Amino acid sequence: VQLQASGGGVVQAGGSLRLACAVSGRTFRAYDLGWFRQAPGKEREFVAAMPWRGDRPRYADSVMGRFAVSRNSDKDTVWLQMNNLKPEDTAVYYCAAKTDSSPITKMPAYTKWGQGTQVNVSS
Repeated sequence: VQLQASGGGVVQAGGSLRLACAVSGRTFRAYDLGWFRQAPGKEREFVAAMPWRGDRPRYADSVMGRFAVSRNSDKDTVWLQMNNLKPEDTAVYYCAAKTDSSPITKMPAYTKWGQGTQVNVSS
């Protein structure tokens, strides 16, 4: 499985961006897709995730109500709609995939990672 994230950019506080993660080289295994971010000088953290089965995504408290994750019917693309962006959302955003049954919020379970896309939110 290869992951390609895109859609990052520069936006003013209060603005919106939509990130996309395209999955290629699929196997016939089910996989959960997650979004993580890493700000300068900080550890990488969970943002949002969409499970393979079901439609109940999970979100970090810091983005709840502002971000929305969705997945297409073919399950080979996942989007992260980011609204009401804040300067503290500035980070490199990564998409990742996992195939085990661990909770979708747990970063160590994700074994496949994309290259990241930069999001800069100015005040």
